[in-house]
Amino acid sequence: MGIEVYNQQAAVTEDPYMLILKLYEGLLKYLSFVKDAIENGDIEVKFEYINKSIAIFDELRNILDFEGGDISYYLDGLYLYQIETLFSAGIDNNLTSIDQVSKVVKGLIEAWKEETGL
Repeated sequence: MGIEVYNQQAAVTEDPYMLILKLYEGLLKYLSFVKDAIENGDIEVKFEYINKSIAIFDELRNILDFEGGDISYYLDGLYLYQIETLFSAGIDNNLTSIDQVSKVVKGLIEAWKEETGL
């Protein structure tokens, strides 16, 4: 589902590194929508964007190359933990948890940019 969003927006490029960056950036956008929805008491929008965020994390998990070493296993666990955190945050309306997931994604963006030179 995450990649489909970017296909529809014509943001997909031939560069797979840029695609991953776009997925991370999409997560930040969706997480900000989740926070706004929680603050506004909009349950439907909150779960719509939690589900979209989870779909992106699932897509990121699906494209991991486990033959690439320990980092793939680390990222898989990290992504899975973010998914669990989002589920809980959605139920509890926990803005702090949403902020924590956003902080992790920002760290992933910085690390990805550093690693890939984007």
